[in-house]
Parts: sequence; C-alpha cells; structure tokens
Amino acid sequence: MTDQMQRIVLASRPEGQASEENFRLESVDMPQPGDGEVLVKIHYMSLDPYMRGRMNAGKSYAPPVEIGETMTAGGVGEVIASNSPDFQPGDFALGAFGWASHACALASDIRKLDPDMAPLTTALGALGMPGFTAWHGLDAYGRPQAGETLVVAAATGPVGSMVGQLAKQKGLRVVGIAGGADKCKLAVETFGFDACLDHRAYASAESLSEALAAECPDGIDIYYENVGGKVLEAVLPLMNNFGRIPVCGMIAWYNSAETDLTAPAIWRTVLTKFLSVNGFIIFNHYDRYGEFLREVAPKIASGDIKYLEDIAEGLENAPQTFLSMMQGGNTGKQIVKLV
Repeated sequence: MTDQMQRIVLASRPEGQASEENFRLESVDMPQPGDGEVLVKIHYMSLDPYMRGRMNAGKSYAPPVEIGETMTAGGVGEVIASNSPDFQPGDFALGAFGWASHACALASDIRKLDPDMAPLTTALGALGMPGFTAWHGLDAYGRPQAGETLVVAAATGPVGSMVGQLAKQKGLRVVGIAGGADKCKLAVETFGFDACLDHRAYASAESLSEALAAECPDGIDIYYENVGGKVLEAVLPLMNNFGRIPVCGMIAWYNSAETDLTAPAIWRTVLTKFLSVNGFIIFNHYDRYGEFLREVAPKIASGDIKYLEDIAEGLENAPQTFLSMMQGGNTGKQIVKLV
C-alpha cells in the first residue's frame, strides 16, 4: 500500500463564477483508520451543483468548506483496511469521502454496497442522492395527479430526468427545459418527455414563456424547481391555481444573484394563485431512503426508468469537469472515475 494519497482542496473562495484557481491538488500522507473506522480506496466520486454553495463562506444549511480543506463529495470505493466488524477488505461502500483518492470514515457513517445488485455508479446518481431528491420532492411536495402538467428544467440531468420519468408513469404531461437541442431530443426520445424546450434558443423569459405556454395548453400544475433564473421567470405566469413548486436548487443563481425577477412579483403570484412552494434539503429526509429504493431500484433493474452518466477520468480533472458541469457541459449524472 502506498503511503501517500491525493486530494483536492479549496484553495480560495470564488468571487462570482468559480475557476480552476479556486482548487489545489495535493499529495498528503495516507490516513490510518481508528477504532470503528475503515480506509476506503475511492473508485468513483460525484460532482453536484450544491458543491458550489459550499465554496462560499457564510451560514447555510451545511458548513462551508474551509480554505485548505478537502472539497466535499459523495463517493463509492473499496474498503482496503477495516477496524470495524461491519466491513471487511474487499467490501464496497458509499460515503461522504470528498474529492480524494482515499478516505477514512466511521463504519456507522457509510453504507455497504452490493456491486452485483446494481452498478456502483448508480449509488451516486439514479439510486443515490439525485434520484432520491427527485423522488422525494415530487412525491412529498409535488403531489402529482394523473392528467396534470409538470415542468422540470435541467431535464436530462439526474434529478430532472428522474422527475420526468416518475411523473410520466403517474399519468402526467411532462415538459422539460434543457440547454441545447441535443439534450431536448434526449429528454423526449430517451426519457419519454412529452416535449422539451431549449432555453438557450430564447433571448428572454417572456419568449420562453410564450413557447412554454404552447406546450402547456392547460397551464402548469407542478414546477419542479432546480434552476431558478430565466426559467422560473418564464414558468410563474403559467402556474395554475393551487399549483405546487418543490424547490431543491437554483443553479442559475449560484454564481450570481442577478435577476429581473423581484420578490414582489414572486410573492404576488404565490398569493394570487394559492401556490404551495416547498423548499427542502434531501439530507433531512433519509428516513424515506429505504422506501425510495424499494420503489425505484426494481424499475432501474428492469429498464422502466432510464439513466445516463457522464464519467470523466482522473482526480486532477475534477475541477475542470465541475466548472463545465455548472455551465451545463454534462449530459446525465456527472461522475469522476478514479480507479
């Protein structure tokens, strides 16, 4: 076993849009597992939009990554040393291992994976946090009913594509919004959406709203919110009375708070259309994770729910891949392969 590992730390806090200069690749001593801990060699790590928020200082739902600390991330890997009876070398595990080649973790904080049940990467995407986010937000806050219309942006991403497929299976009309004609085609032909609009083809929220109205002739009952920005501006005027908006992200505003959408405009719509707007952080709802797996895992195995993964290679390429993802450069769940 080598006595060194690699990790990527936060080198500086971004001002506005993040850049590669905000990250630093380091070689450090290999950690040694303590009592009840295991040492994991990470095979795959997840890249997710929430990580951009963790790069900022200030109070939020989770502590920020401090300067010089390892960037946070979920990962899957092989146990190579164990001081816990619950794990043996050769077992595979899922945990918050960070942007790193290896990590030590308490056995109680990680979950054992069976690579024969599903590909390891699905624990980071379709059967992991993004898939669970889609399922919980739609079920708990979207409250879908057959015959309704649902709109979701980032339609080919791991959350949006899961939301759309689950909604279609419940009998809803599903309209996606994505960045680029190829992604829109993918949403319709691969994920089964009824329609998908390329937000880049519309210069303003007003023009996007007009096109969206044509695809949603009965209005919008559920808007699954994960982007904010121009898309939210386009959707709000089309919401039906008693519509529901689960809010799990706002990627368009992570680098900048600039918007033409004012608080009075938002709140007036919420008031006059009797909307239910529910923000949620999925880490608060893992008591439902088993229920999610029981419902969705068989559909993944049978092919009734499809998923896409965008796999980059090499820890050293994680910053560039992350920045590209934040600009919509990925198709499907963004993962970095380390082994």
